[in-house]
Amino acid sequence: MAMQGGLVTASRAGLGPAAALFRSLGDPARLAIVRRLAGGTARVTDLTGELGLAQSTVSEHLACLRDCGLVSVRAAGRASVYSLAQPALLEVLAAAEEVLDATGNAVALCPVYGQPR
Repeated sequence: MAMQGGLVTASRAGLGPAAALFRSLGDPARLAIVRRLAGGTARVTDLTGELGLAQSTVSEHLACLRDCGLVSVRAAGRASVYSLAQPALLEVLAAAEEVLDATGNAVALCPVYGQPR
């Protein structure tokens, strides 16, 4: 995507990476992990306790986010400590919150992508 005279222009072919980014954030568990990591580093055990998710679920989603380049990991003794790898992701999340506030969460009512009734 490129800004041209204040307008965003994009070829369909060039949208693949952006679509993949949004898909990577499209799972509620992954989004919860990203939002938690926005507040600081965490171990898998921290995330399971705070988010109420199974260890296998957290590990699977962290691997996905790591493969996407959104989360990084460092060893701390026998534990692994996770953090956001892309600080700009905080801006993406903030912009998404603004859009949701502006639309009154209308996307949740979308018959294609919203919550099932």
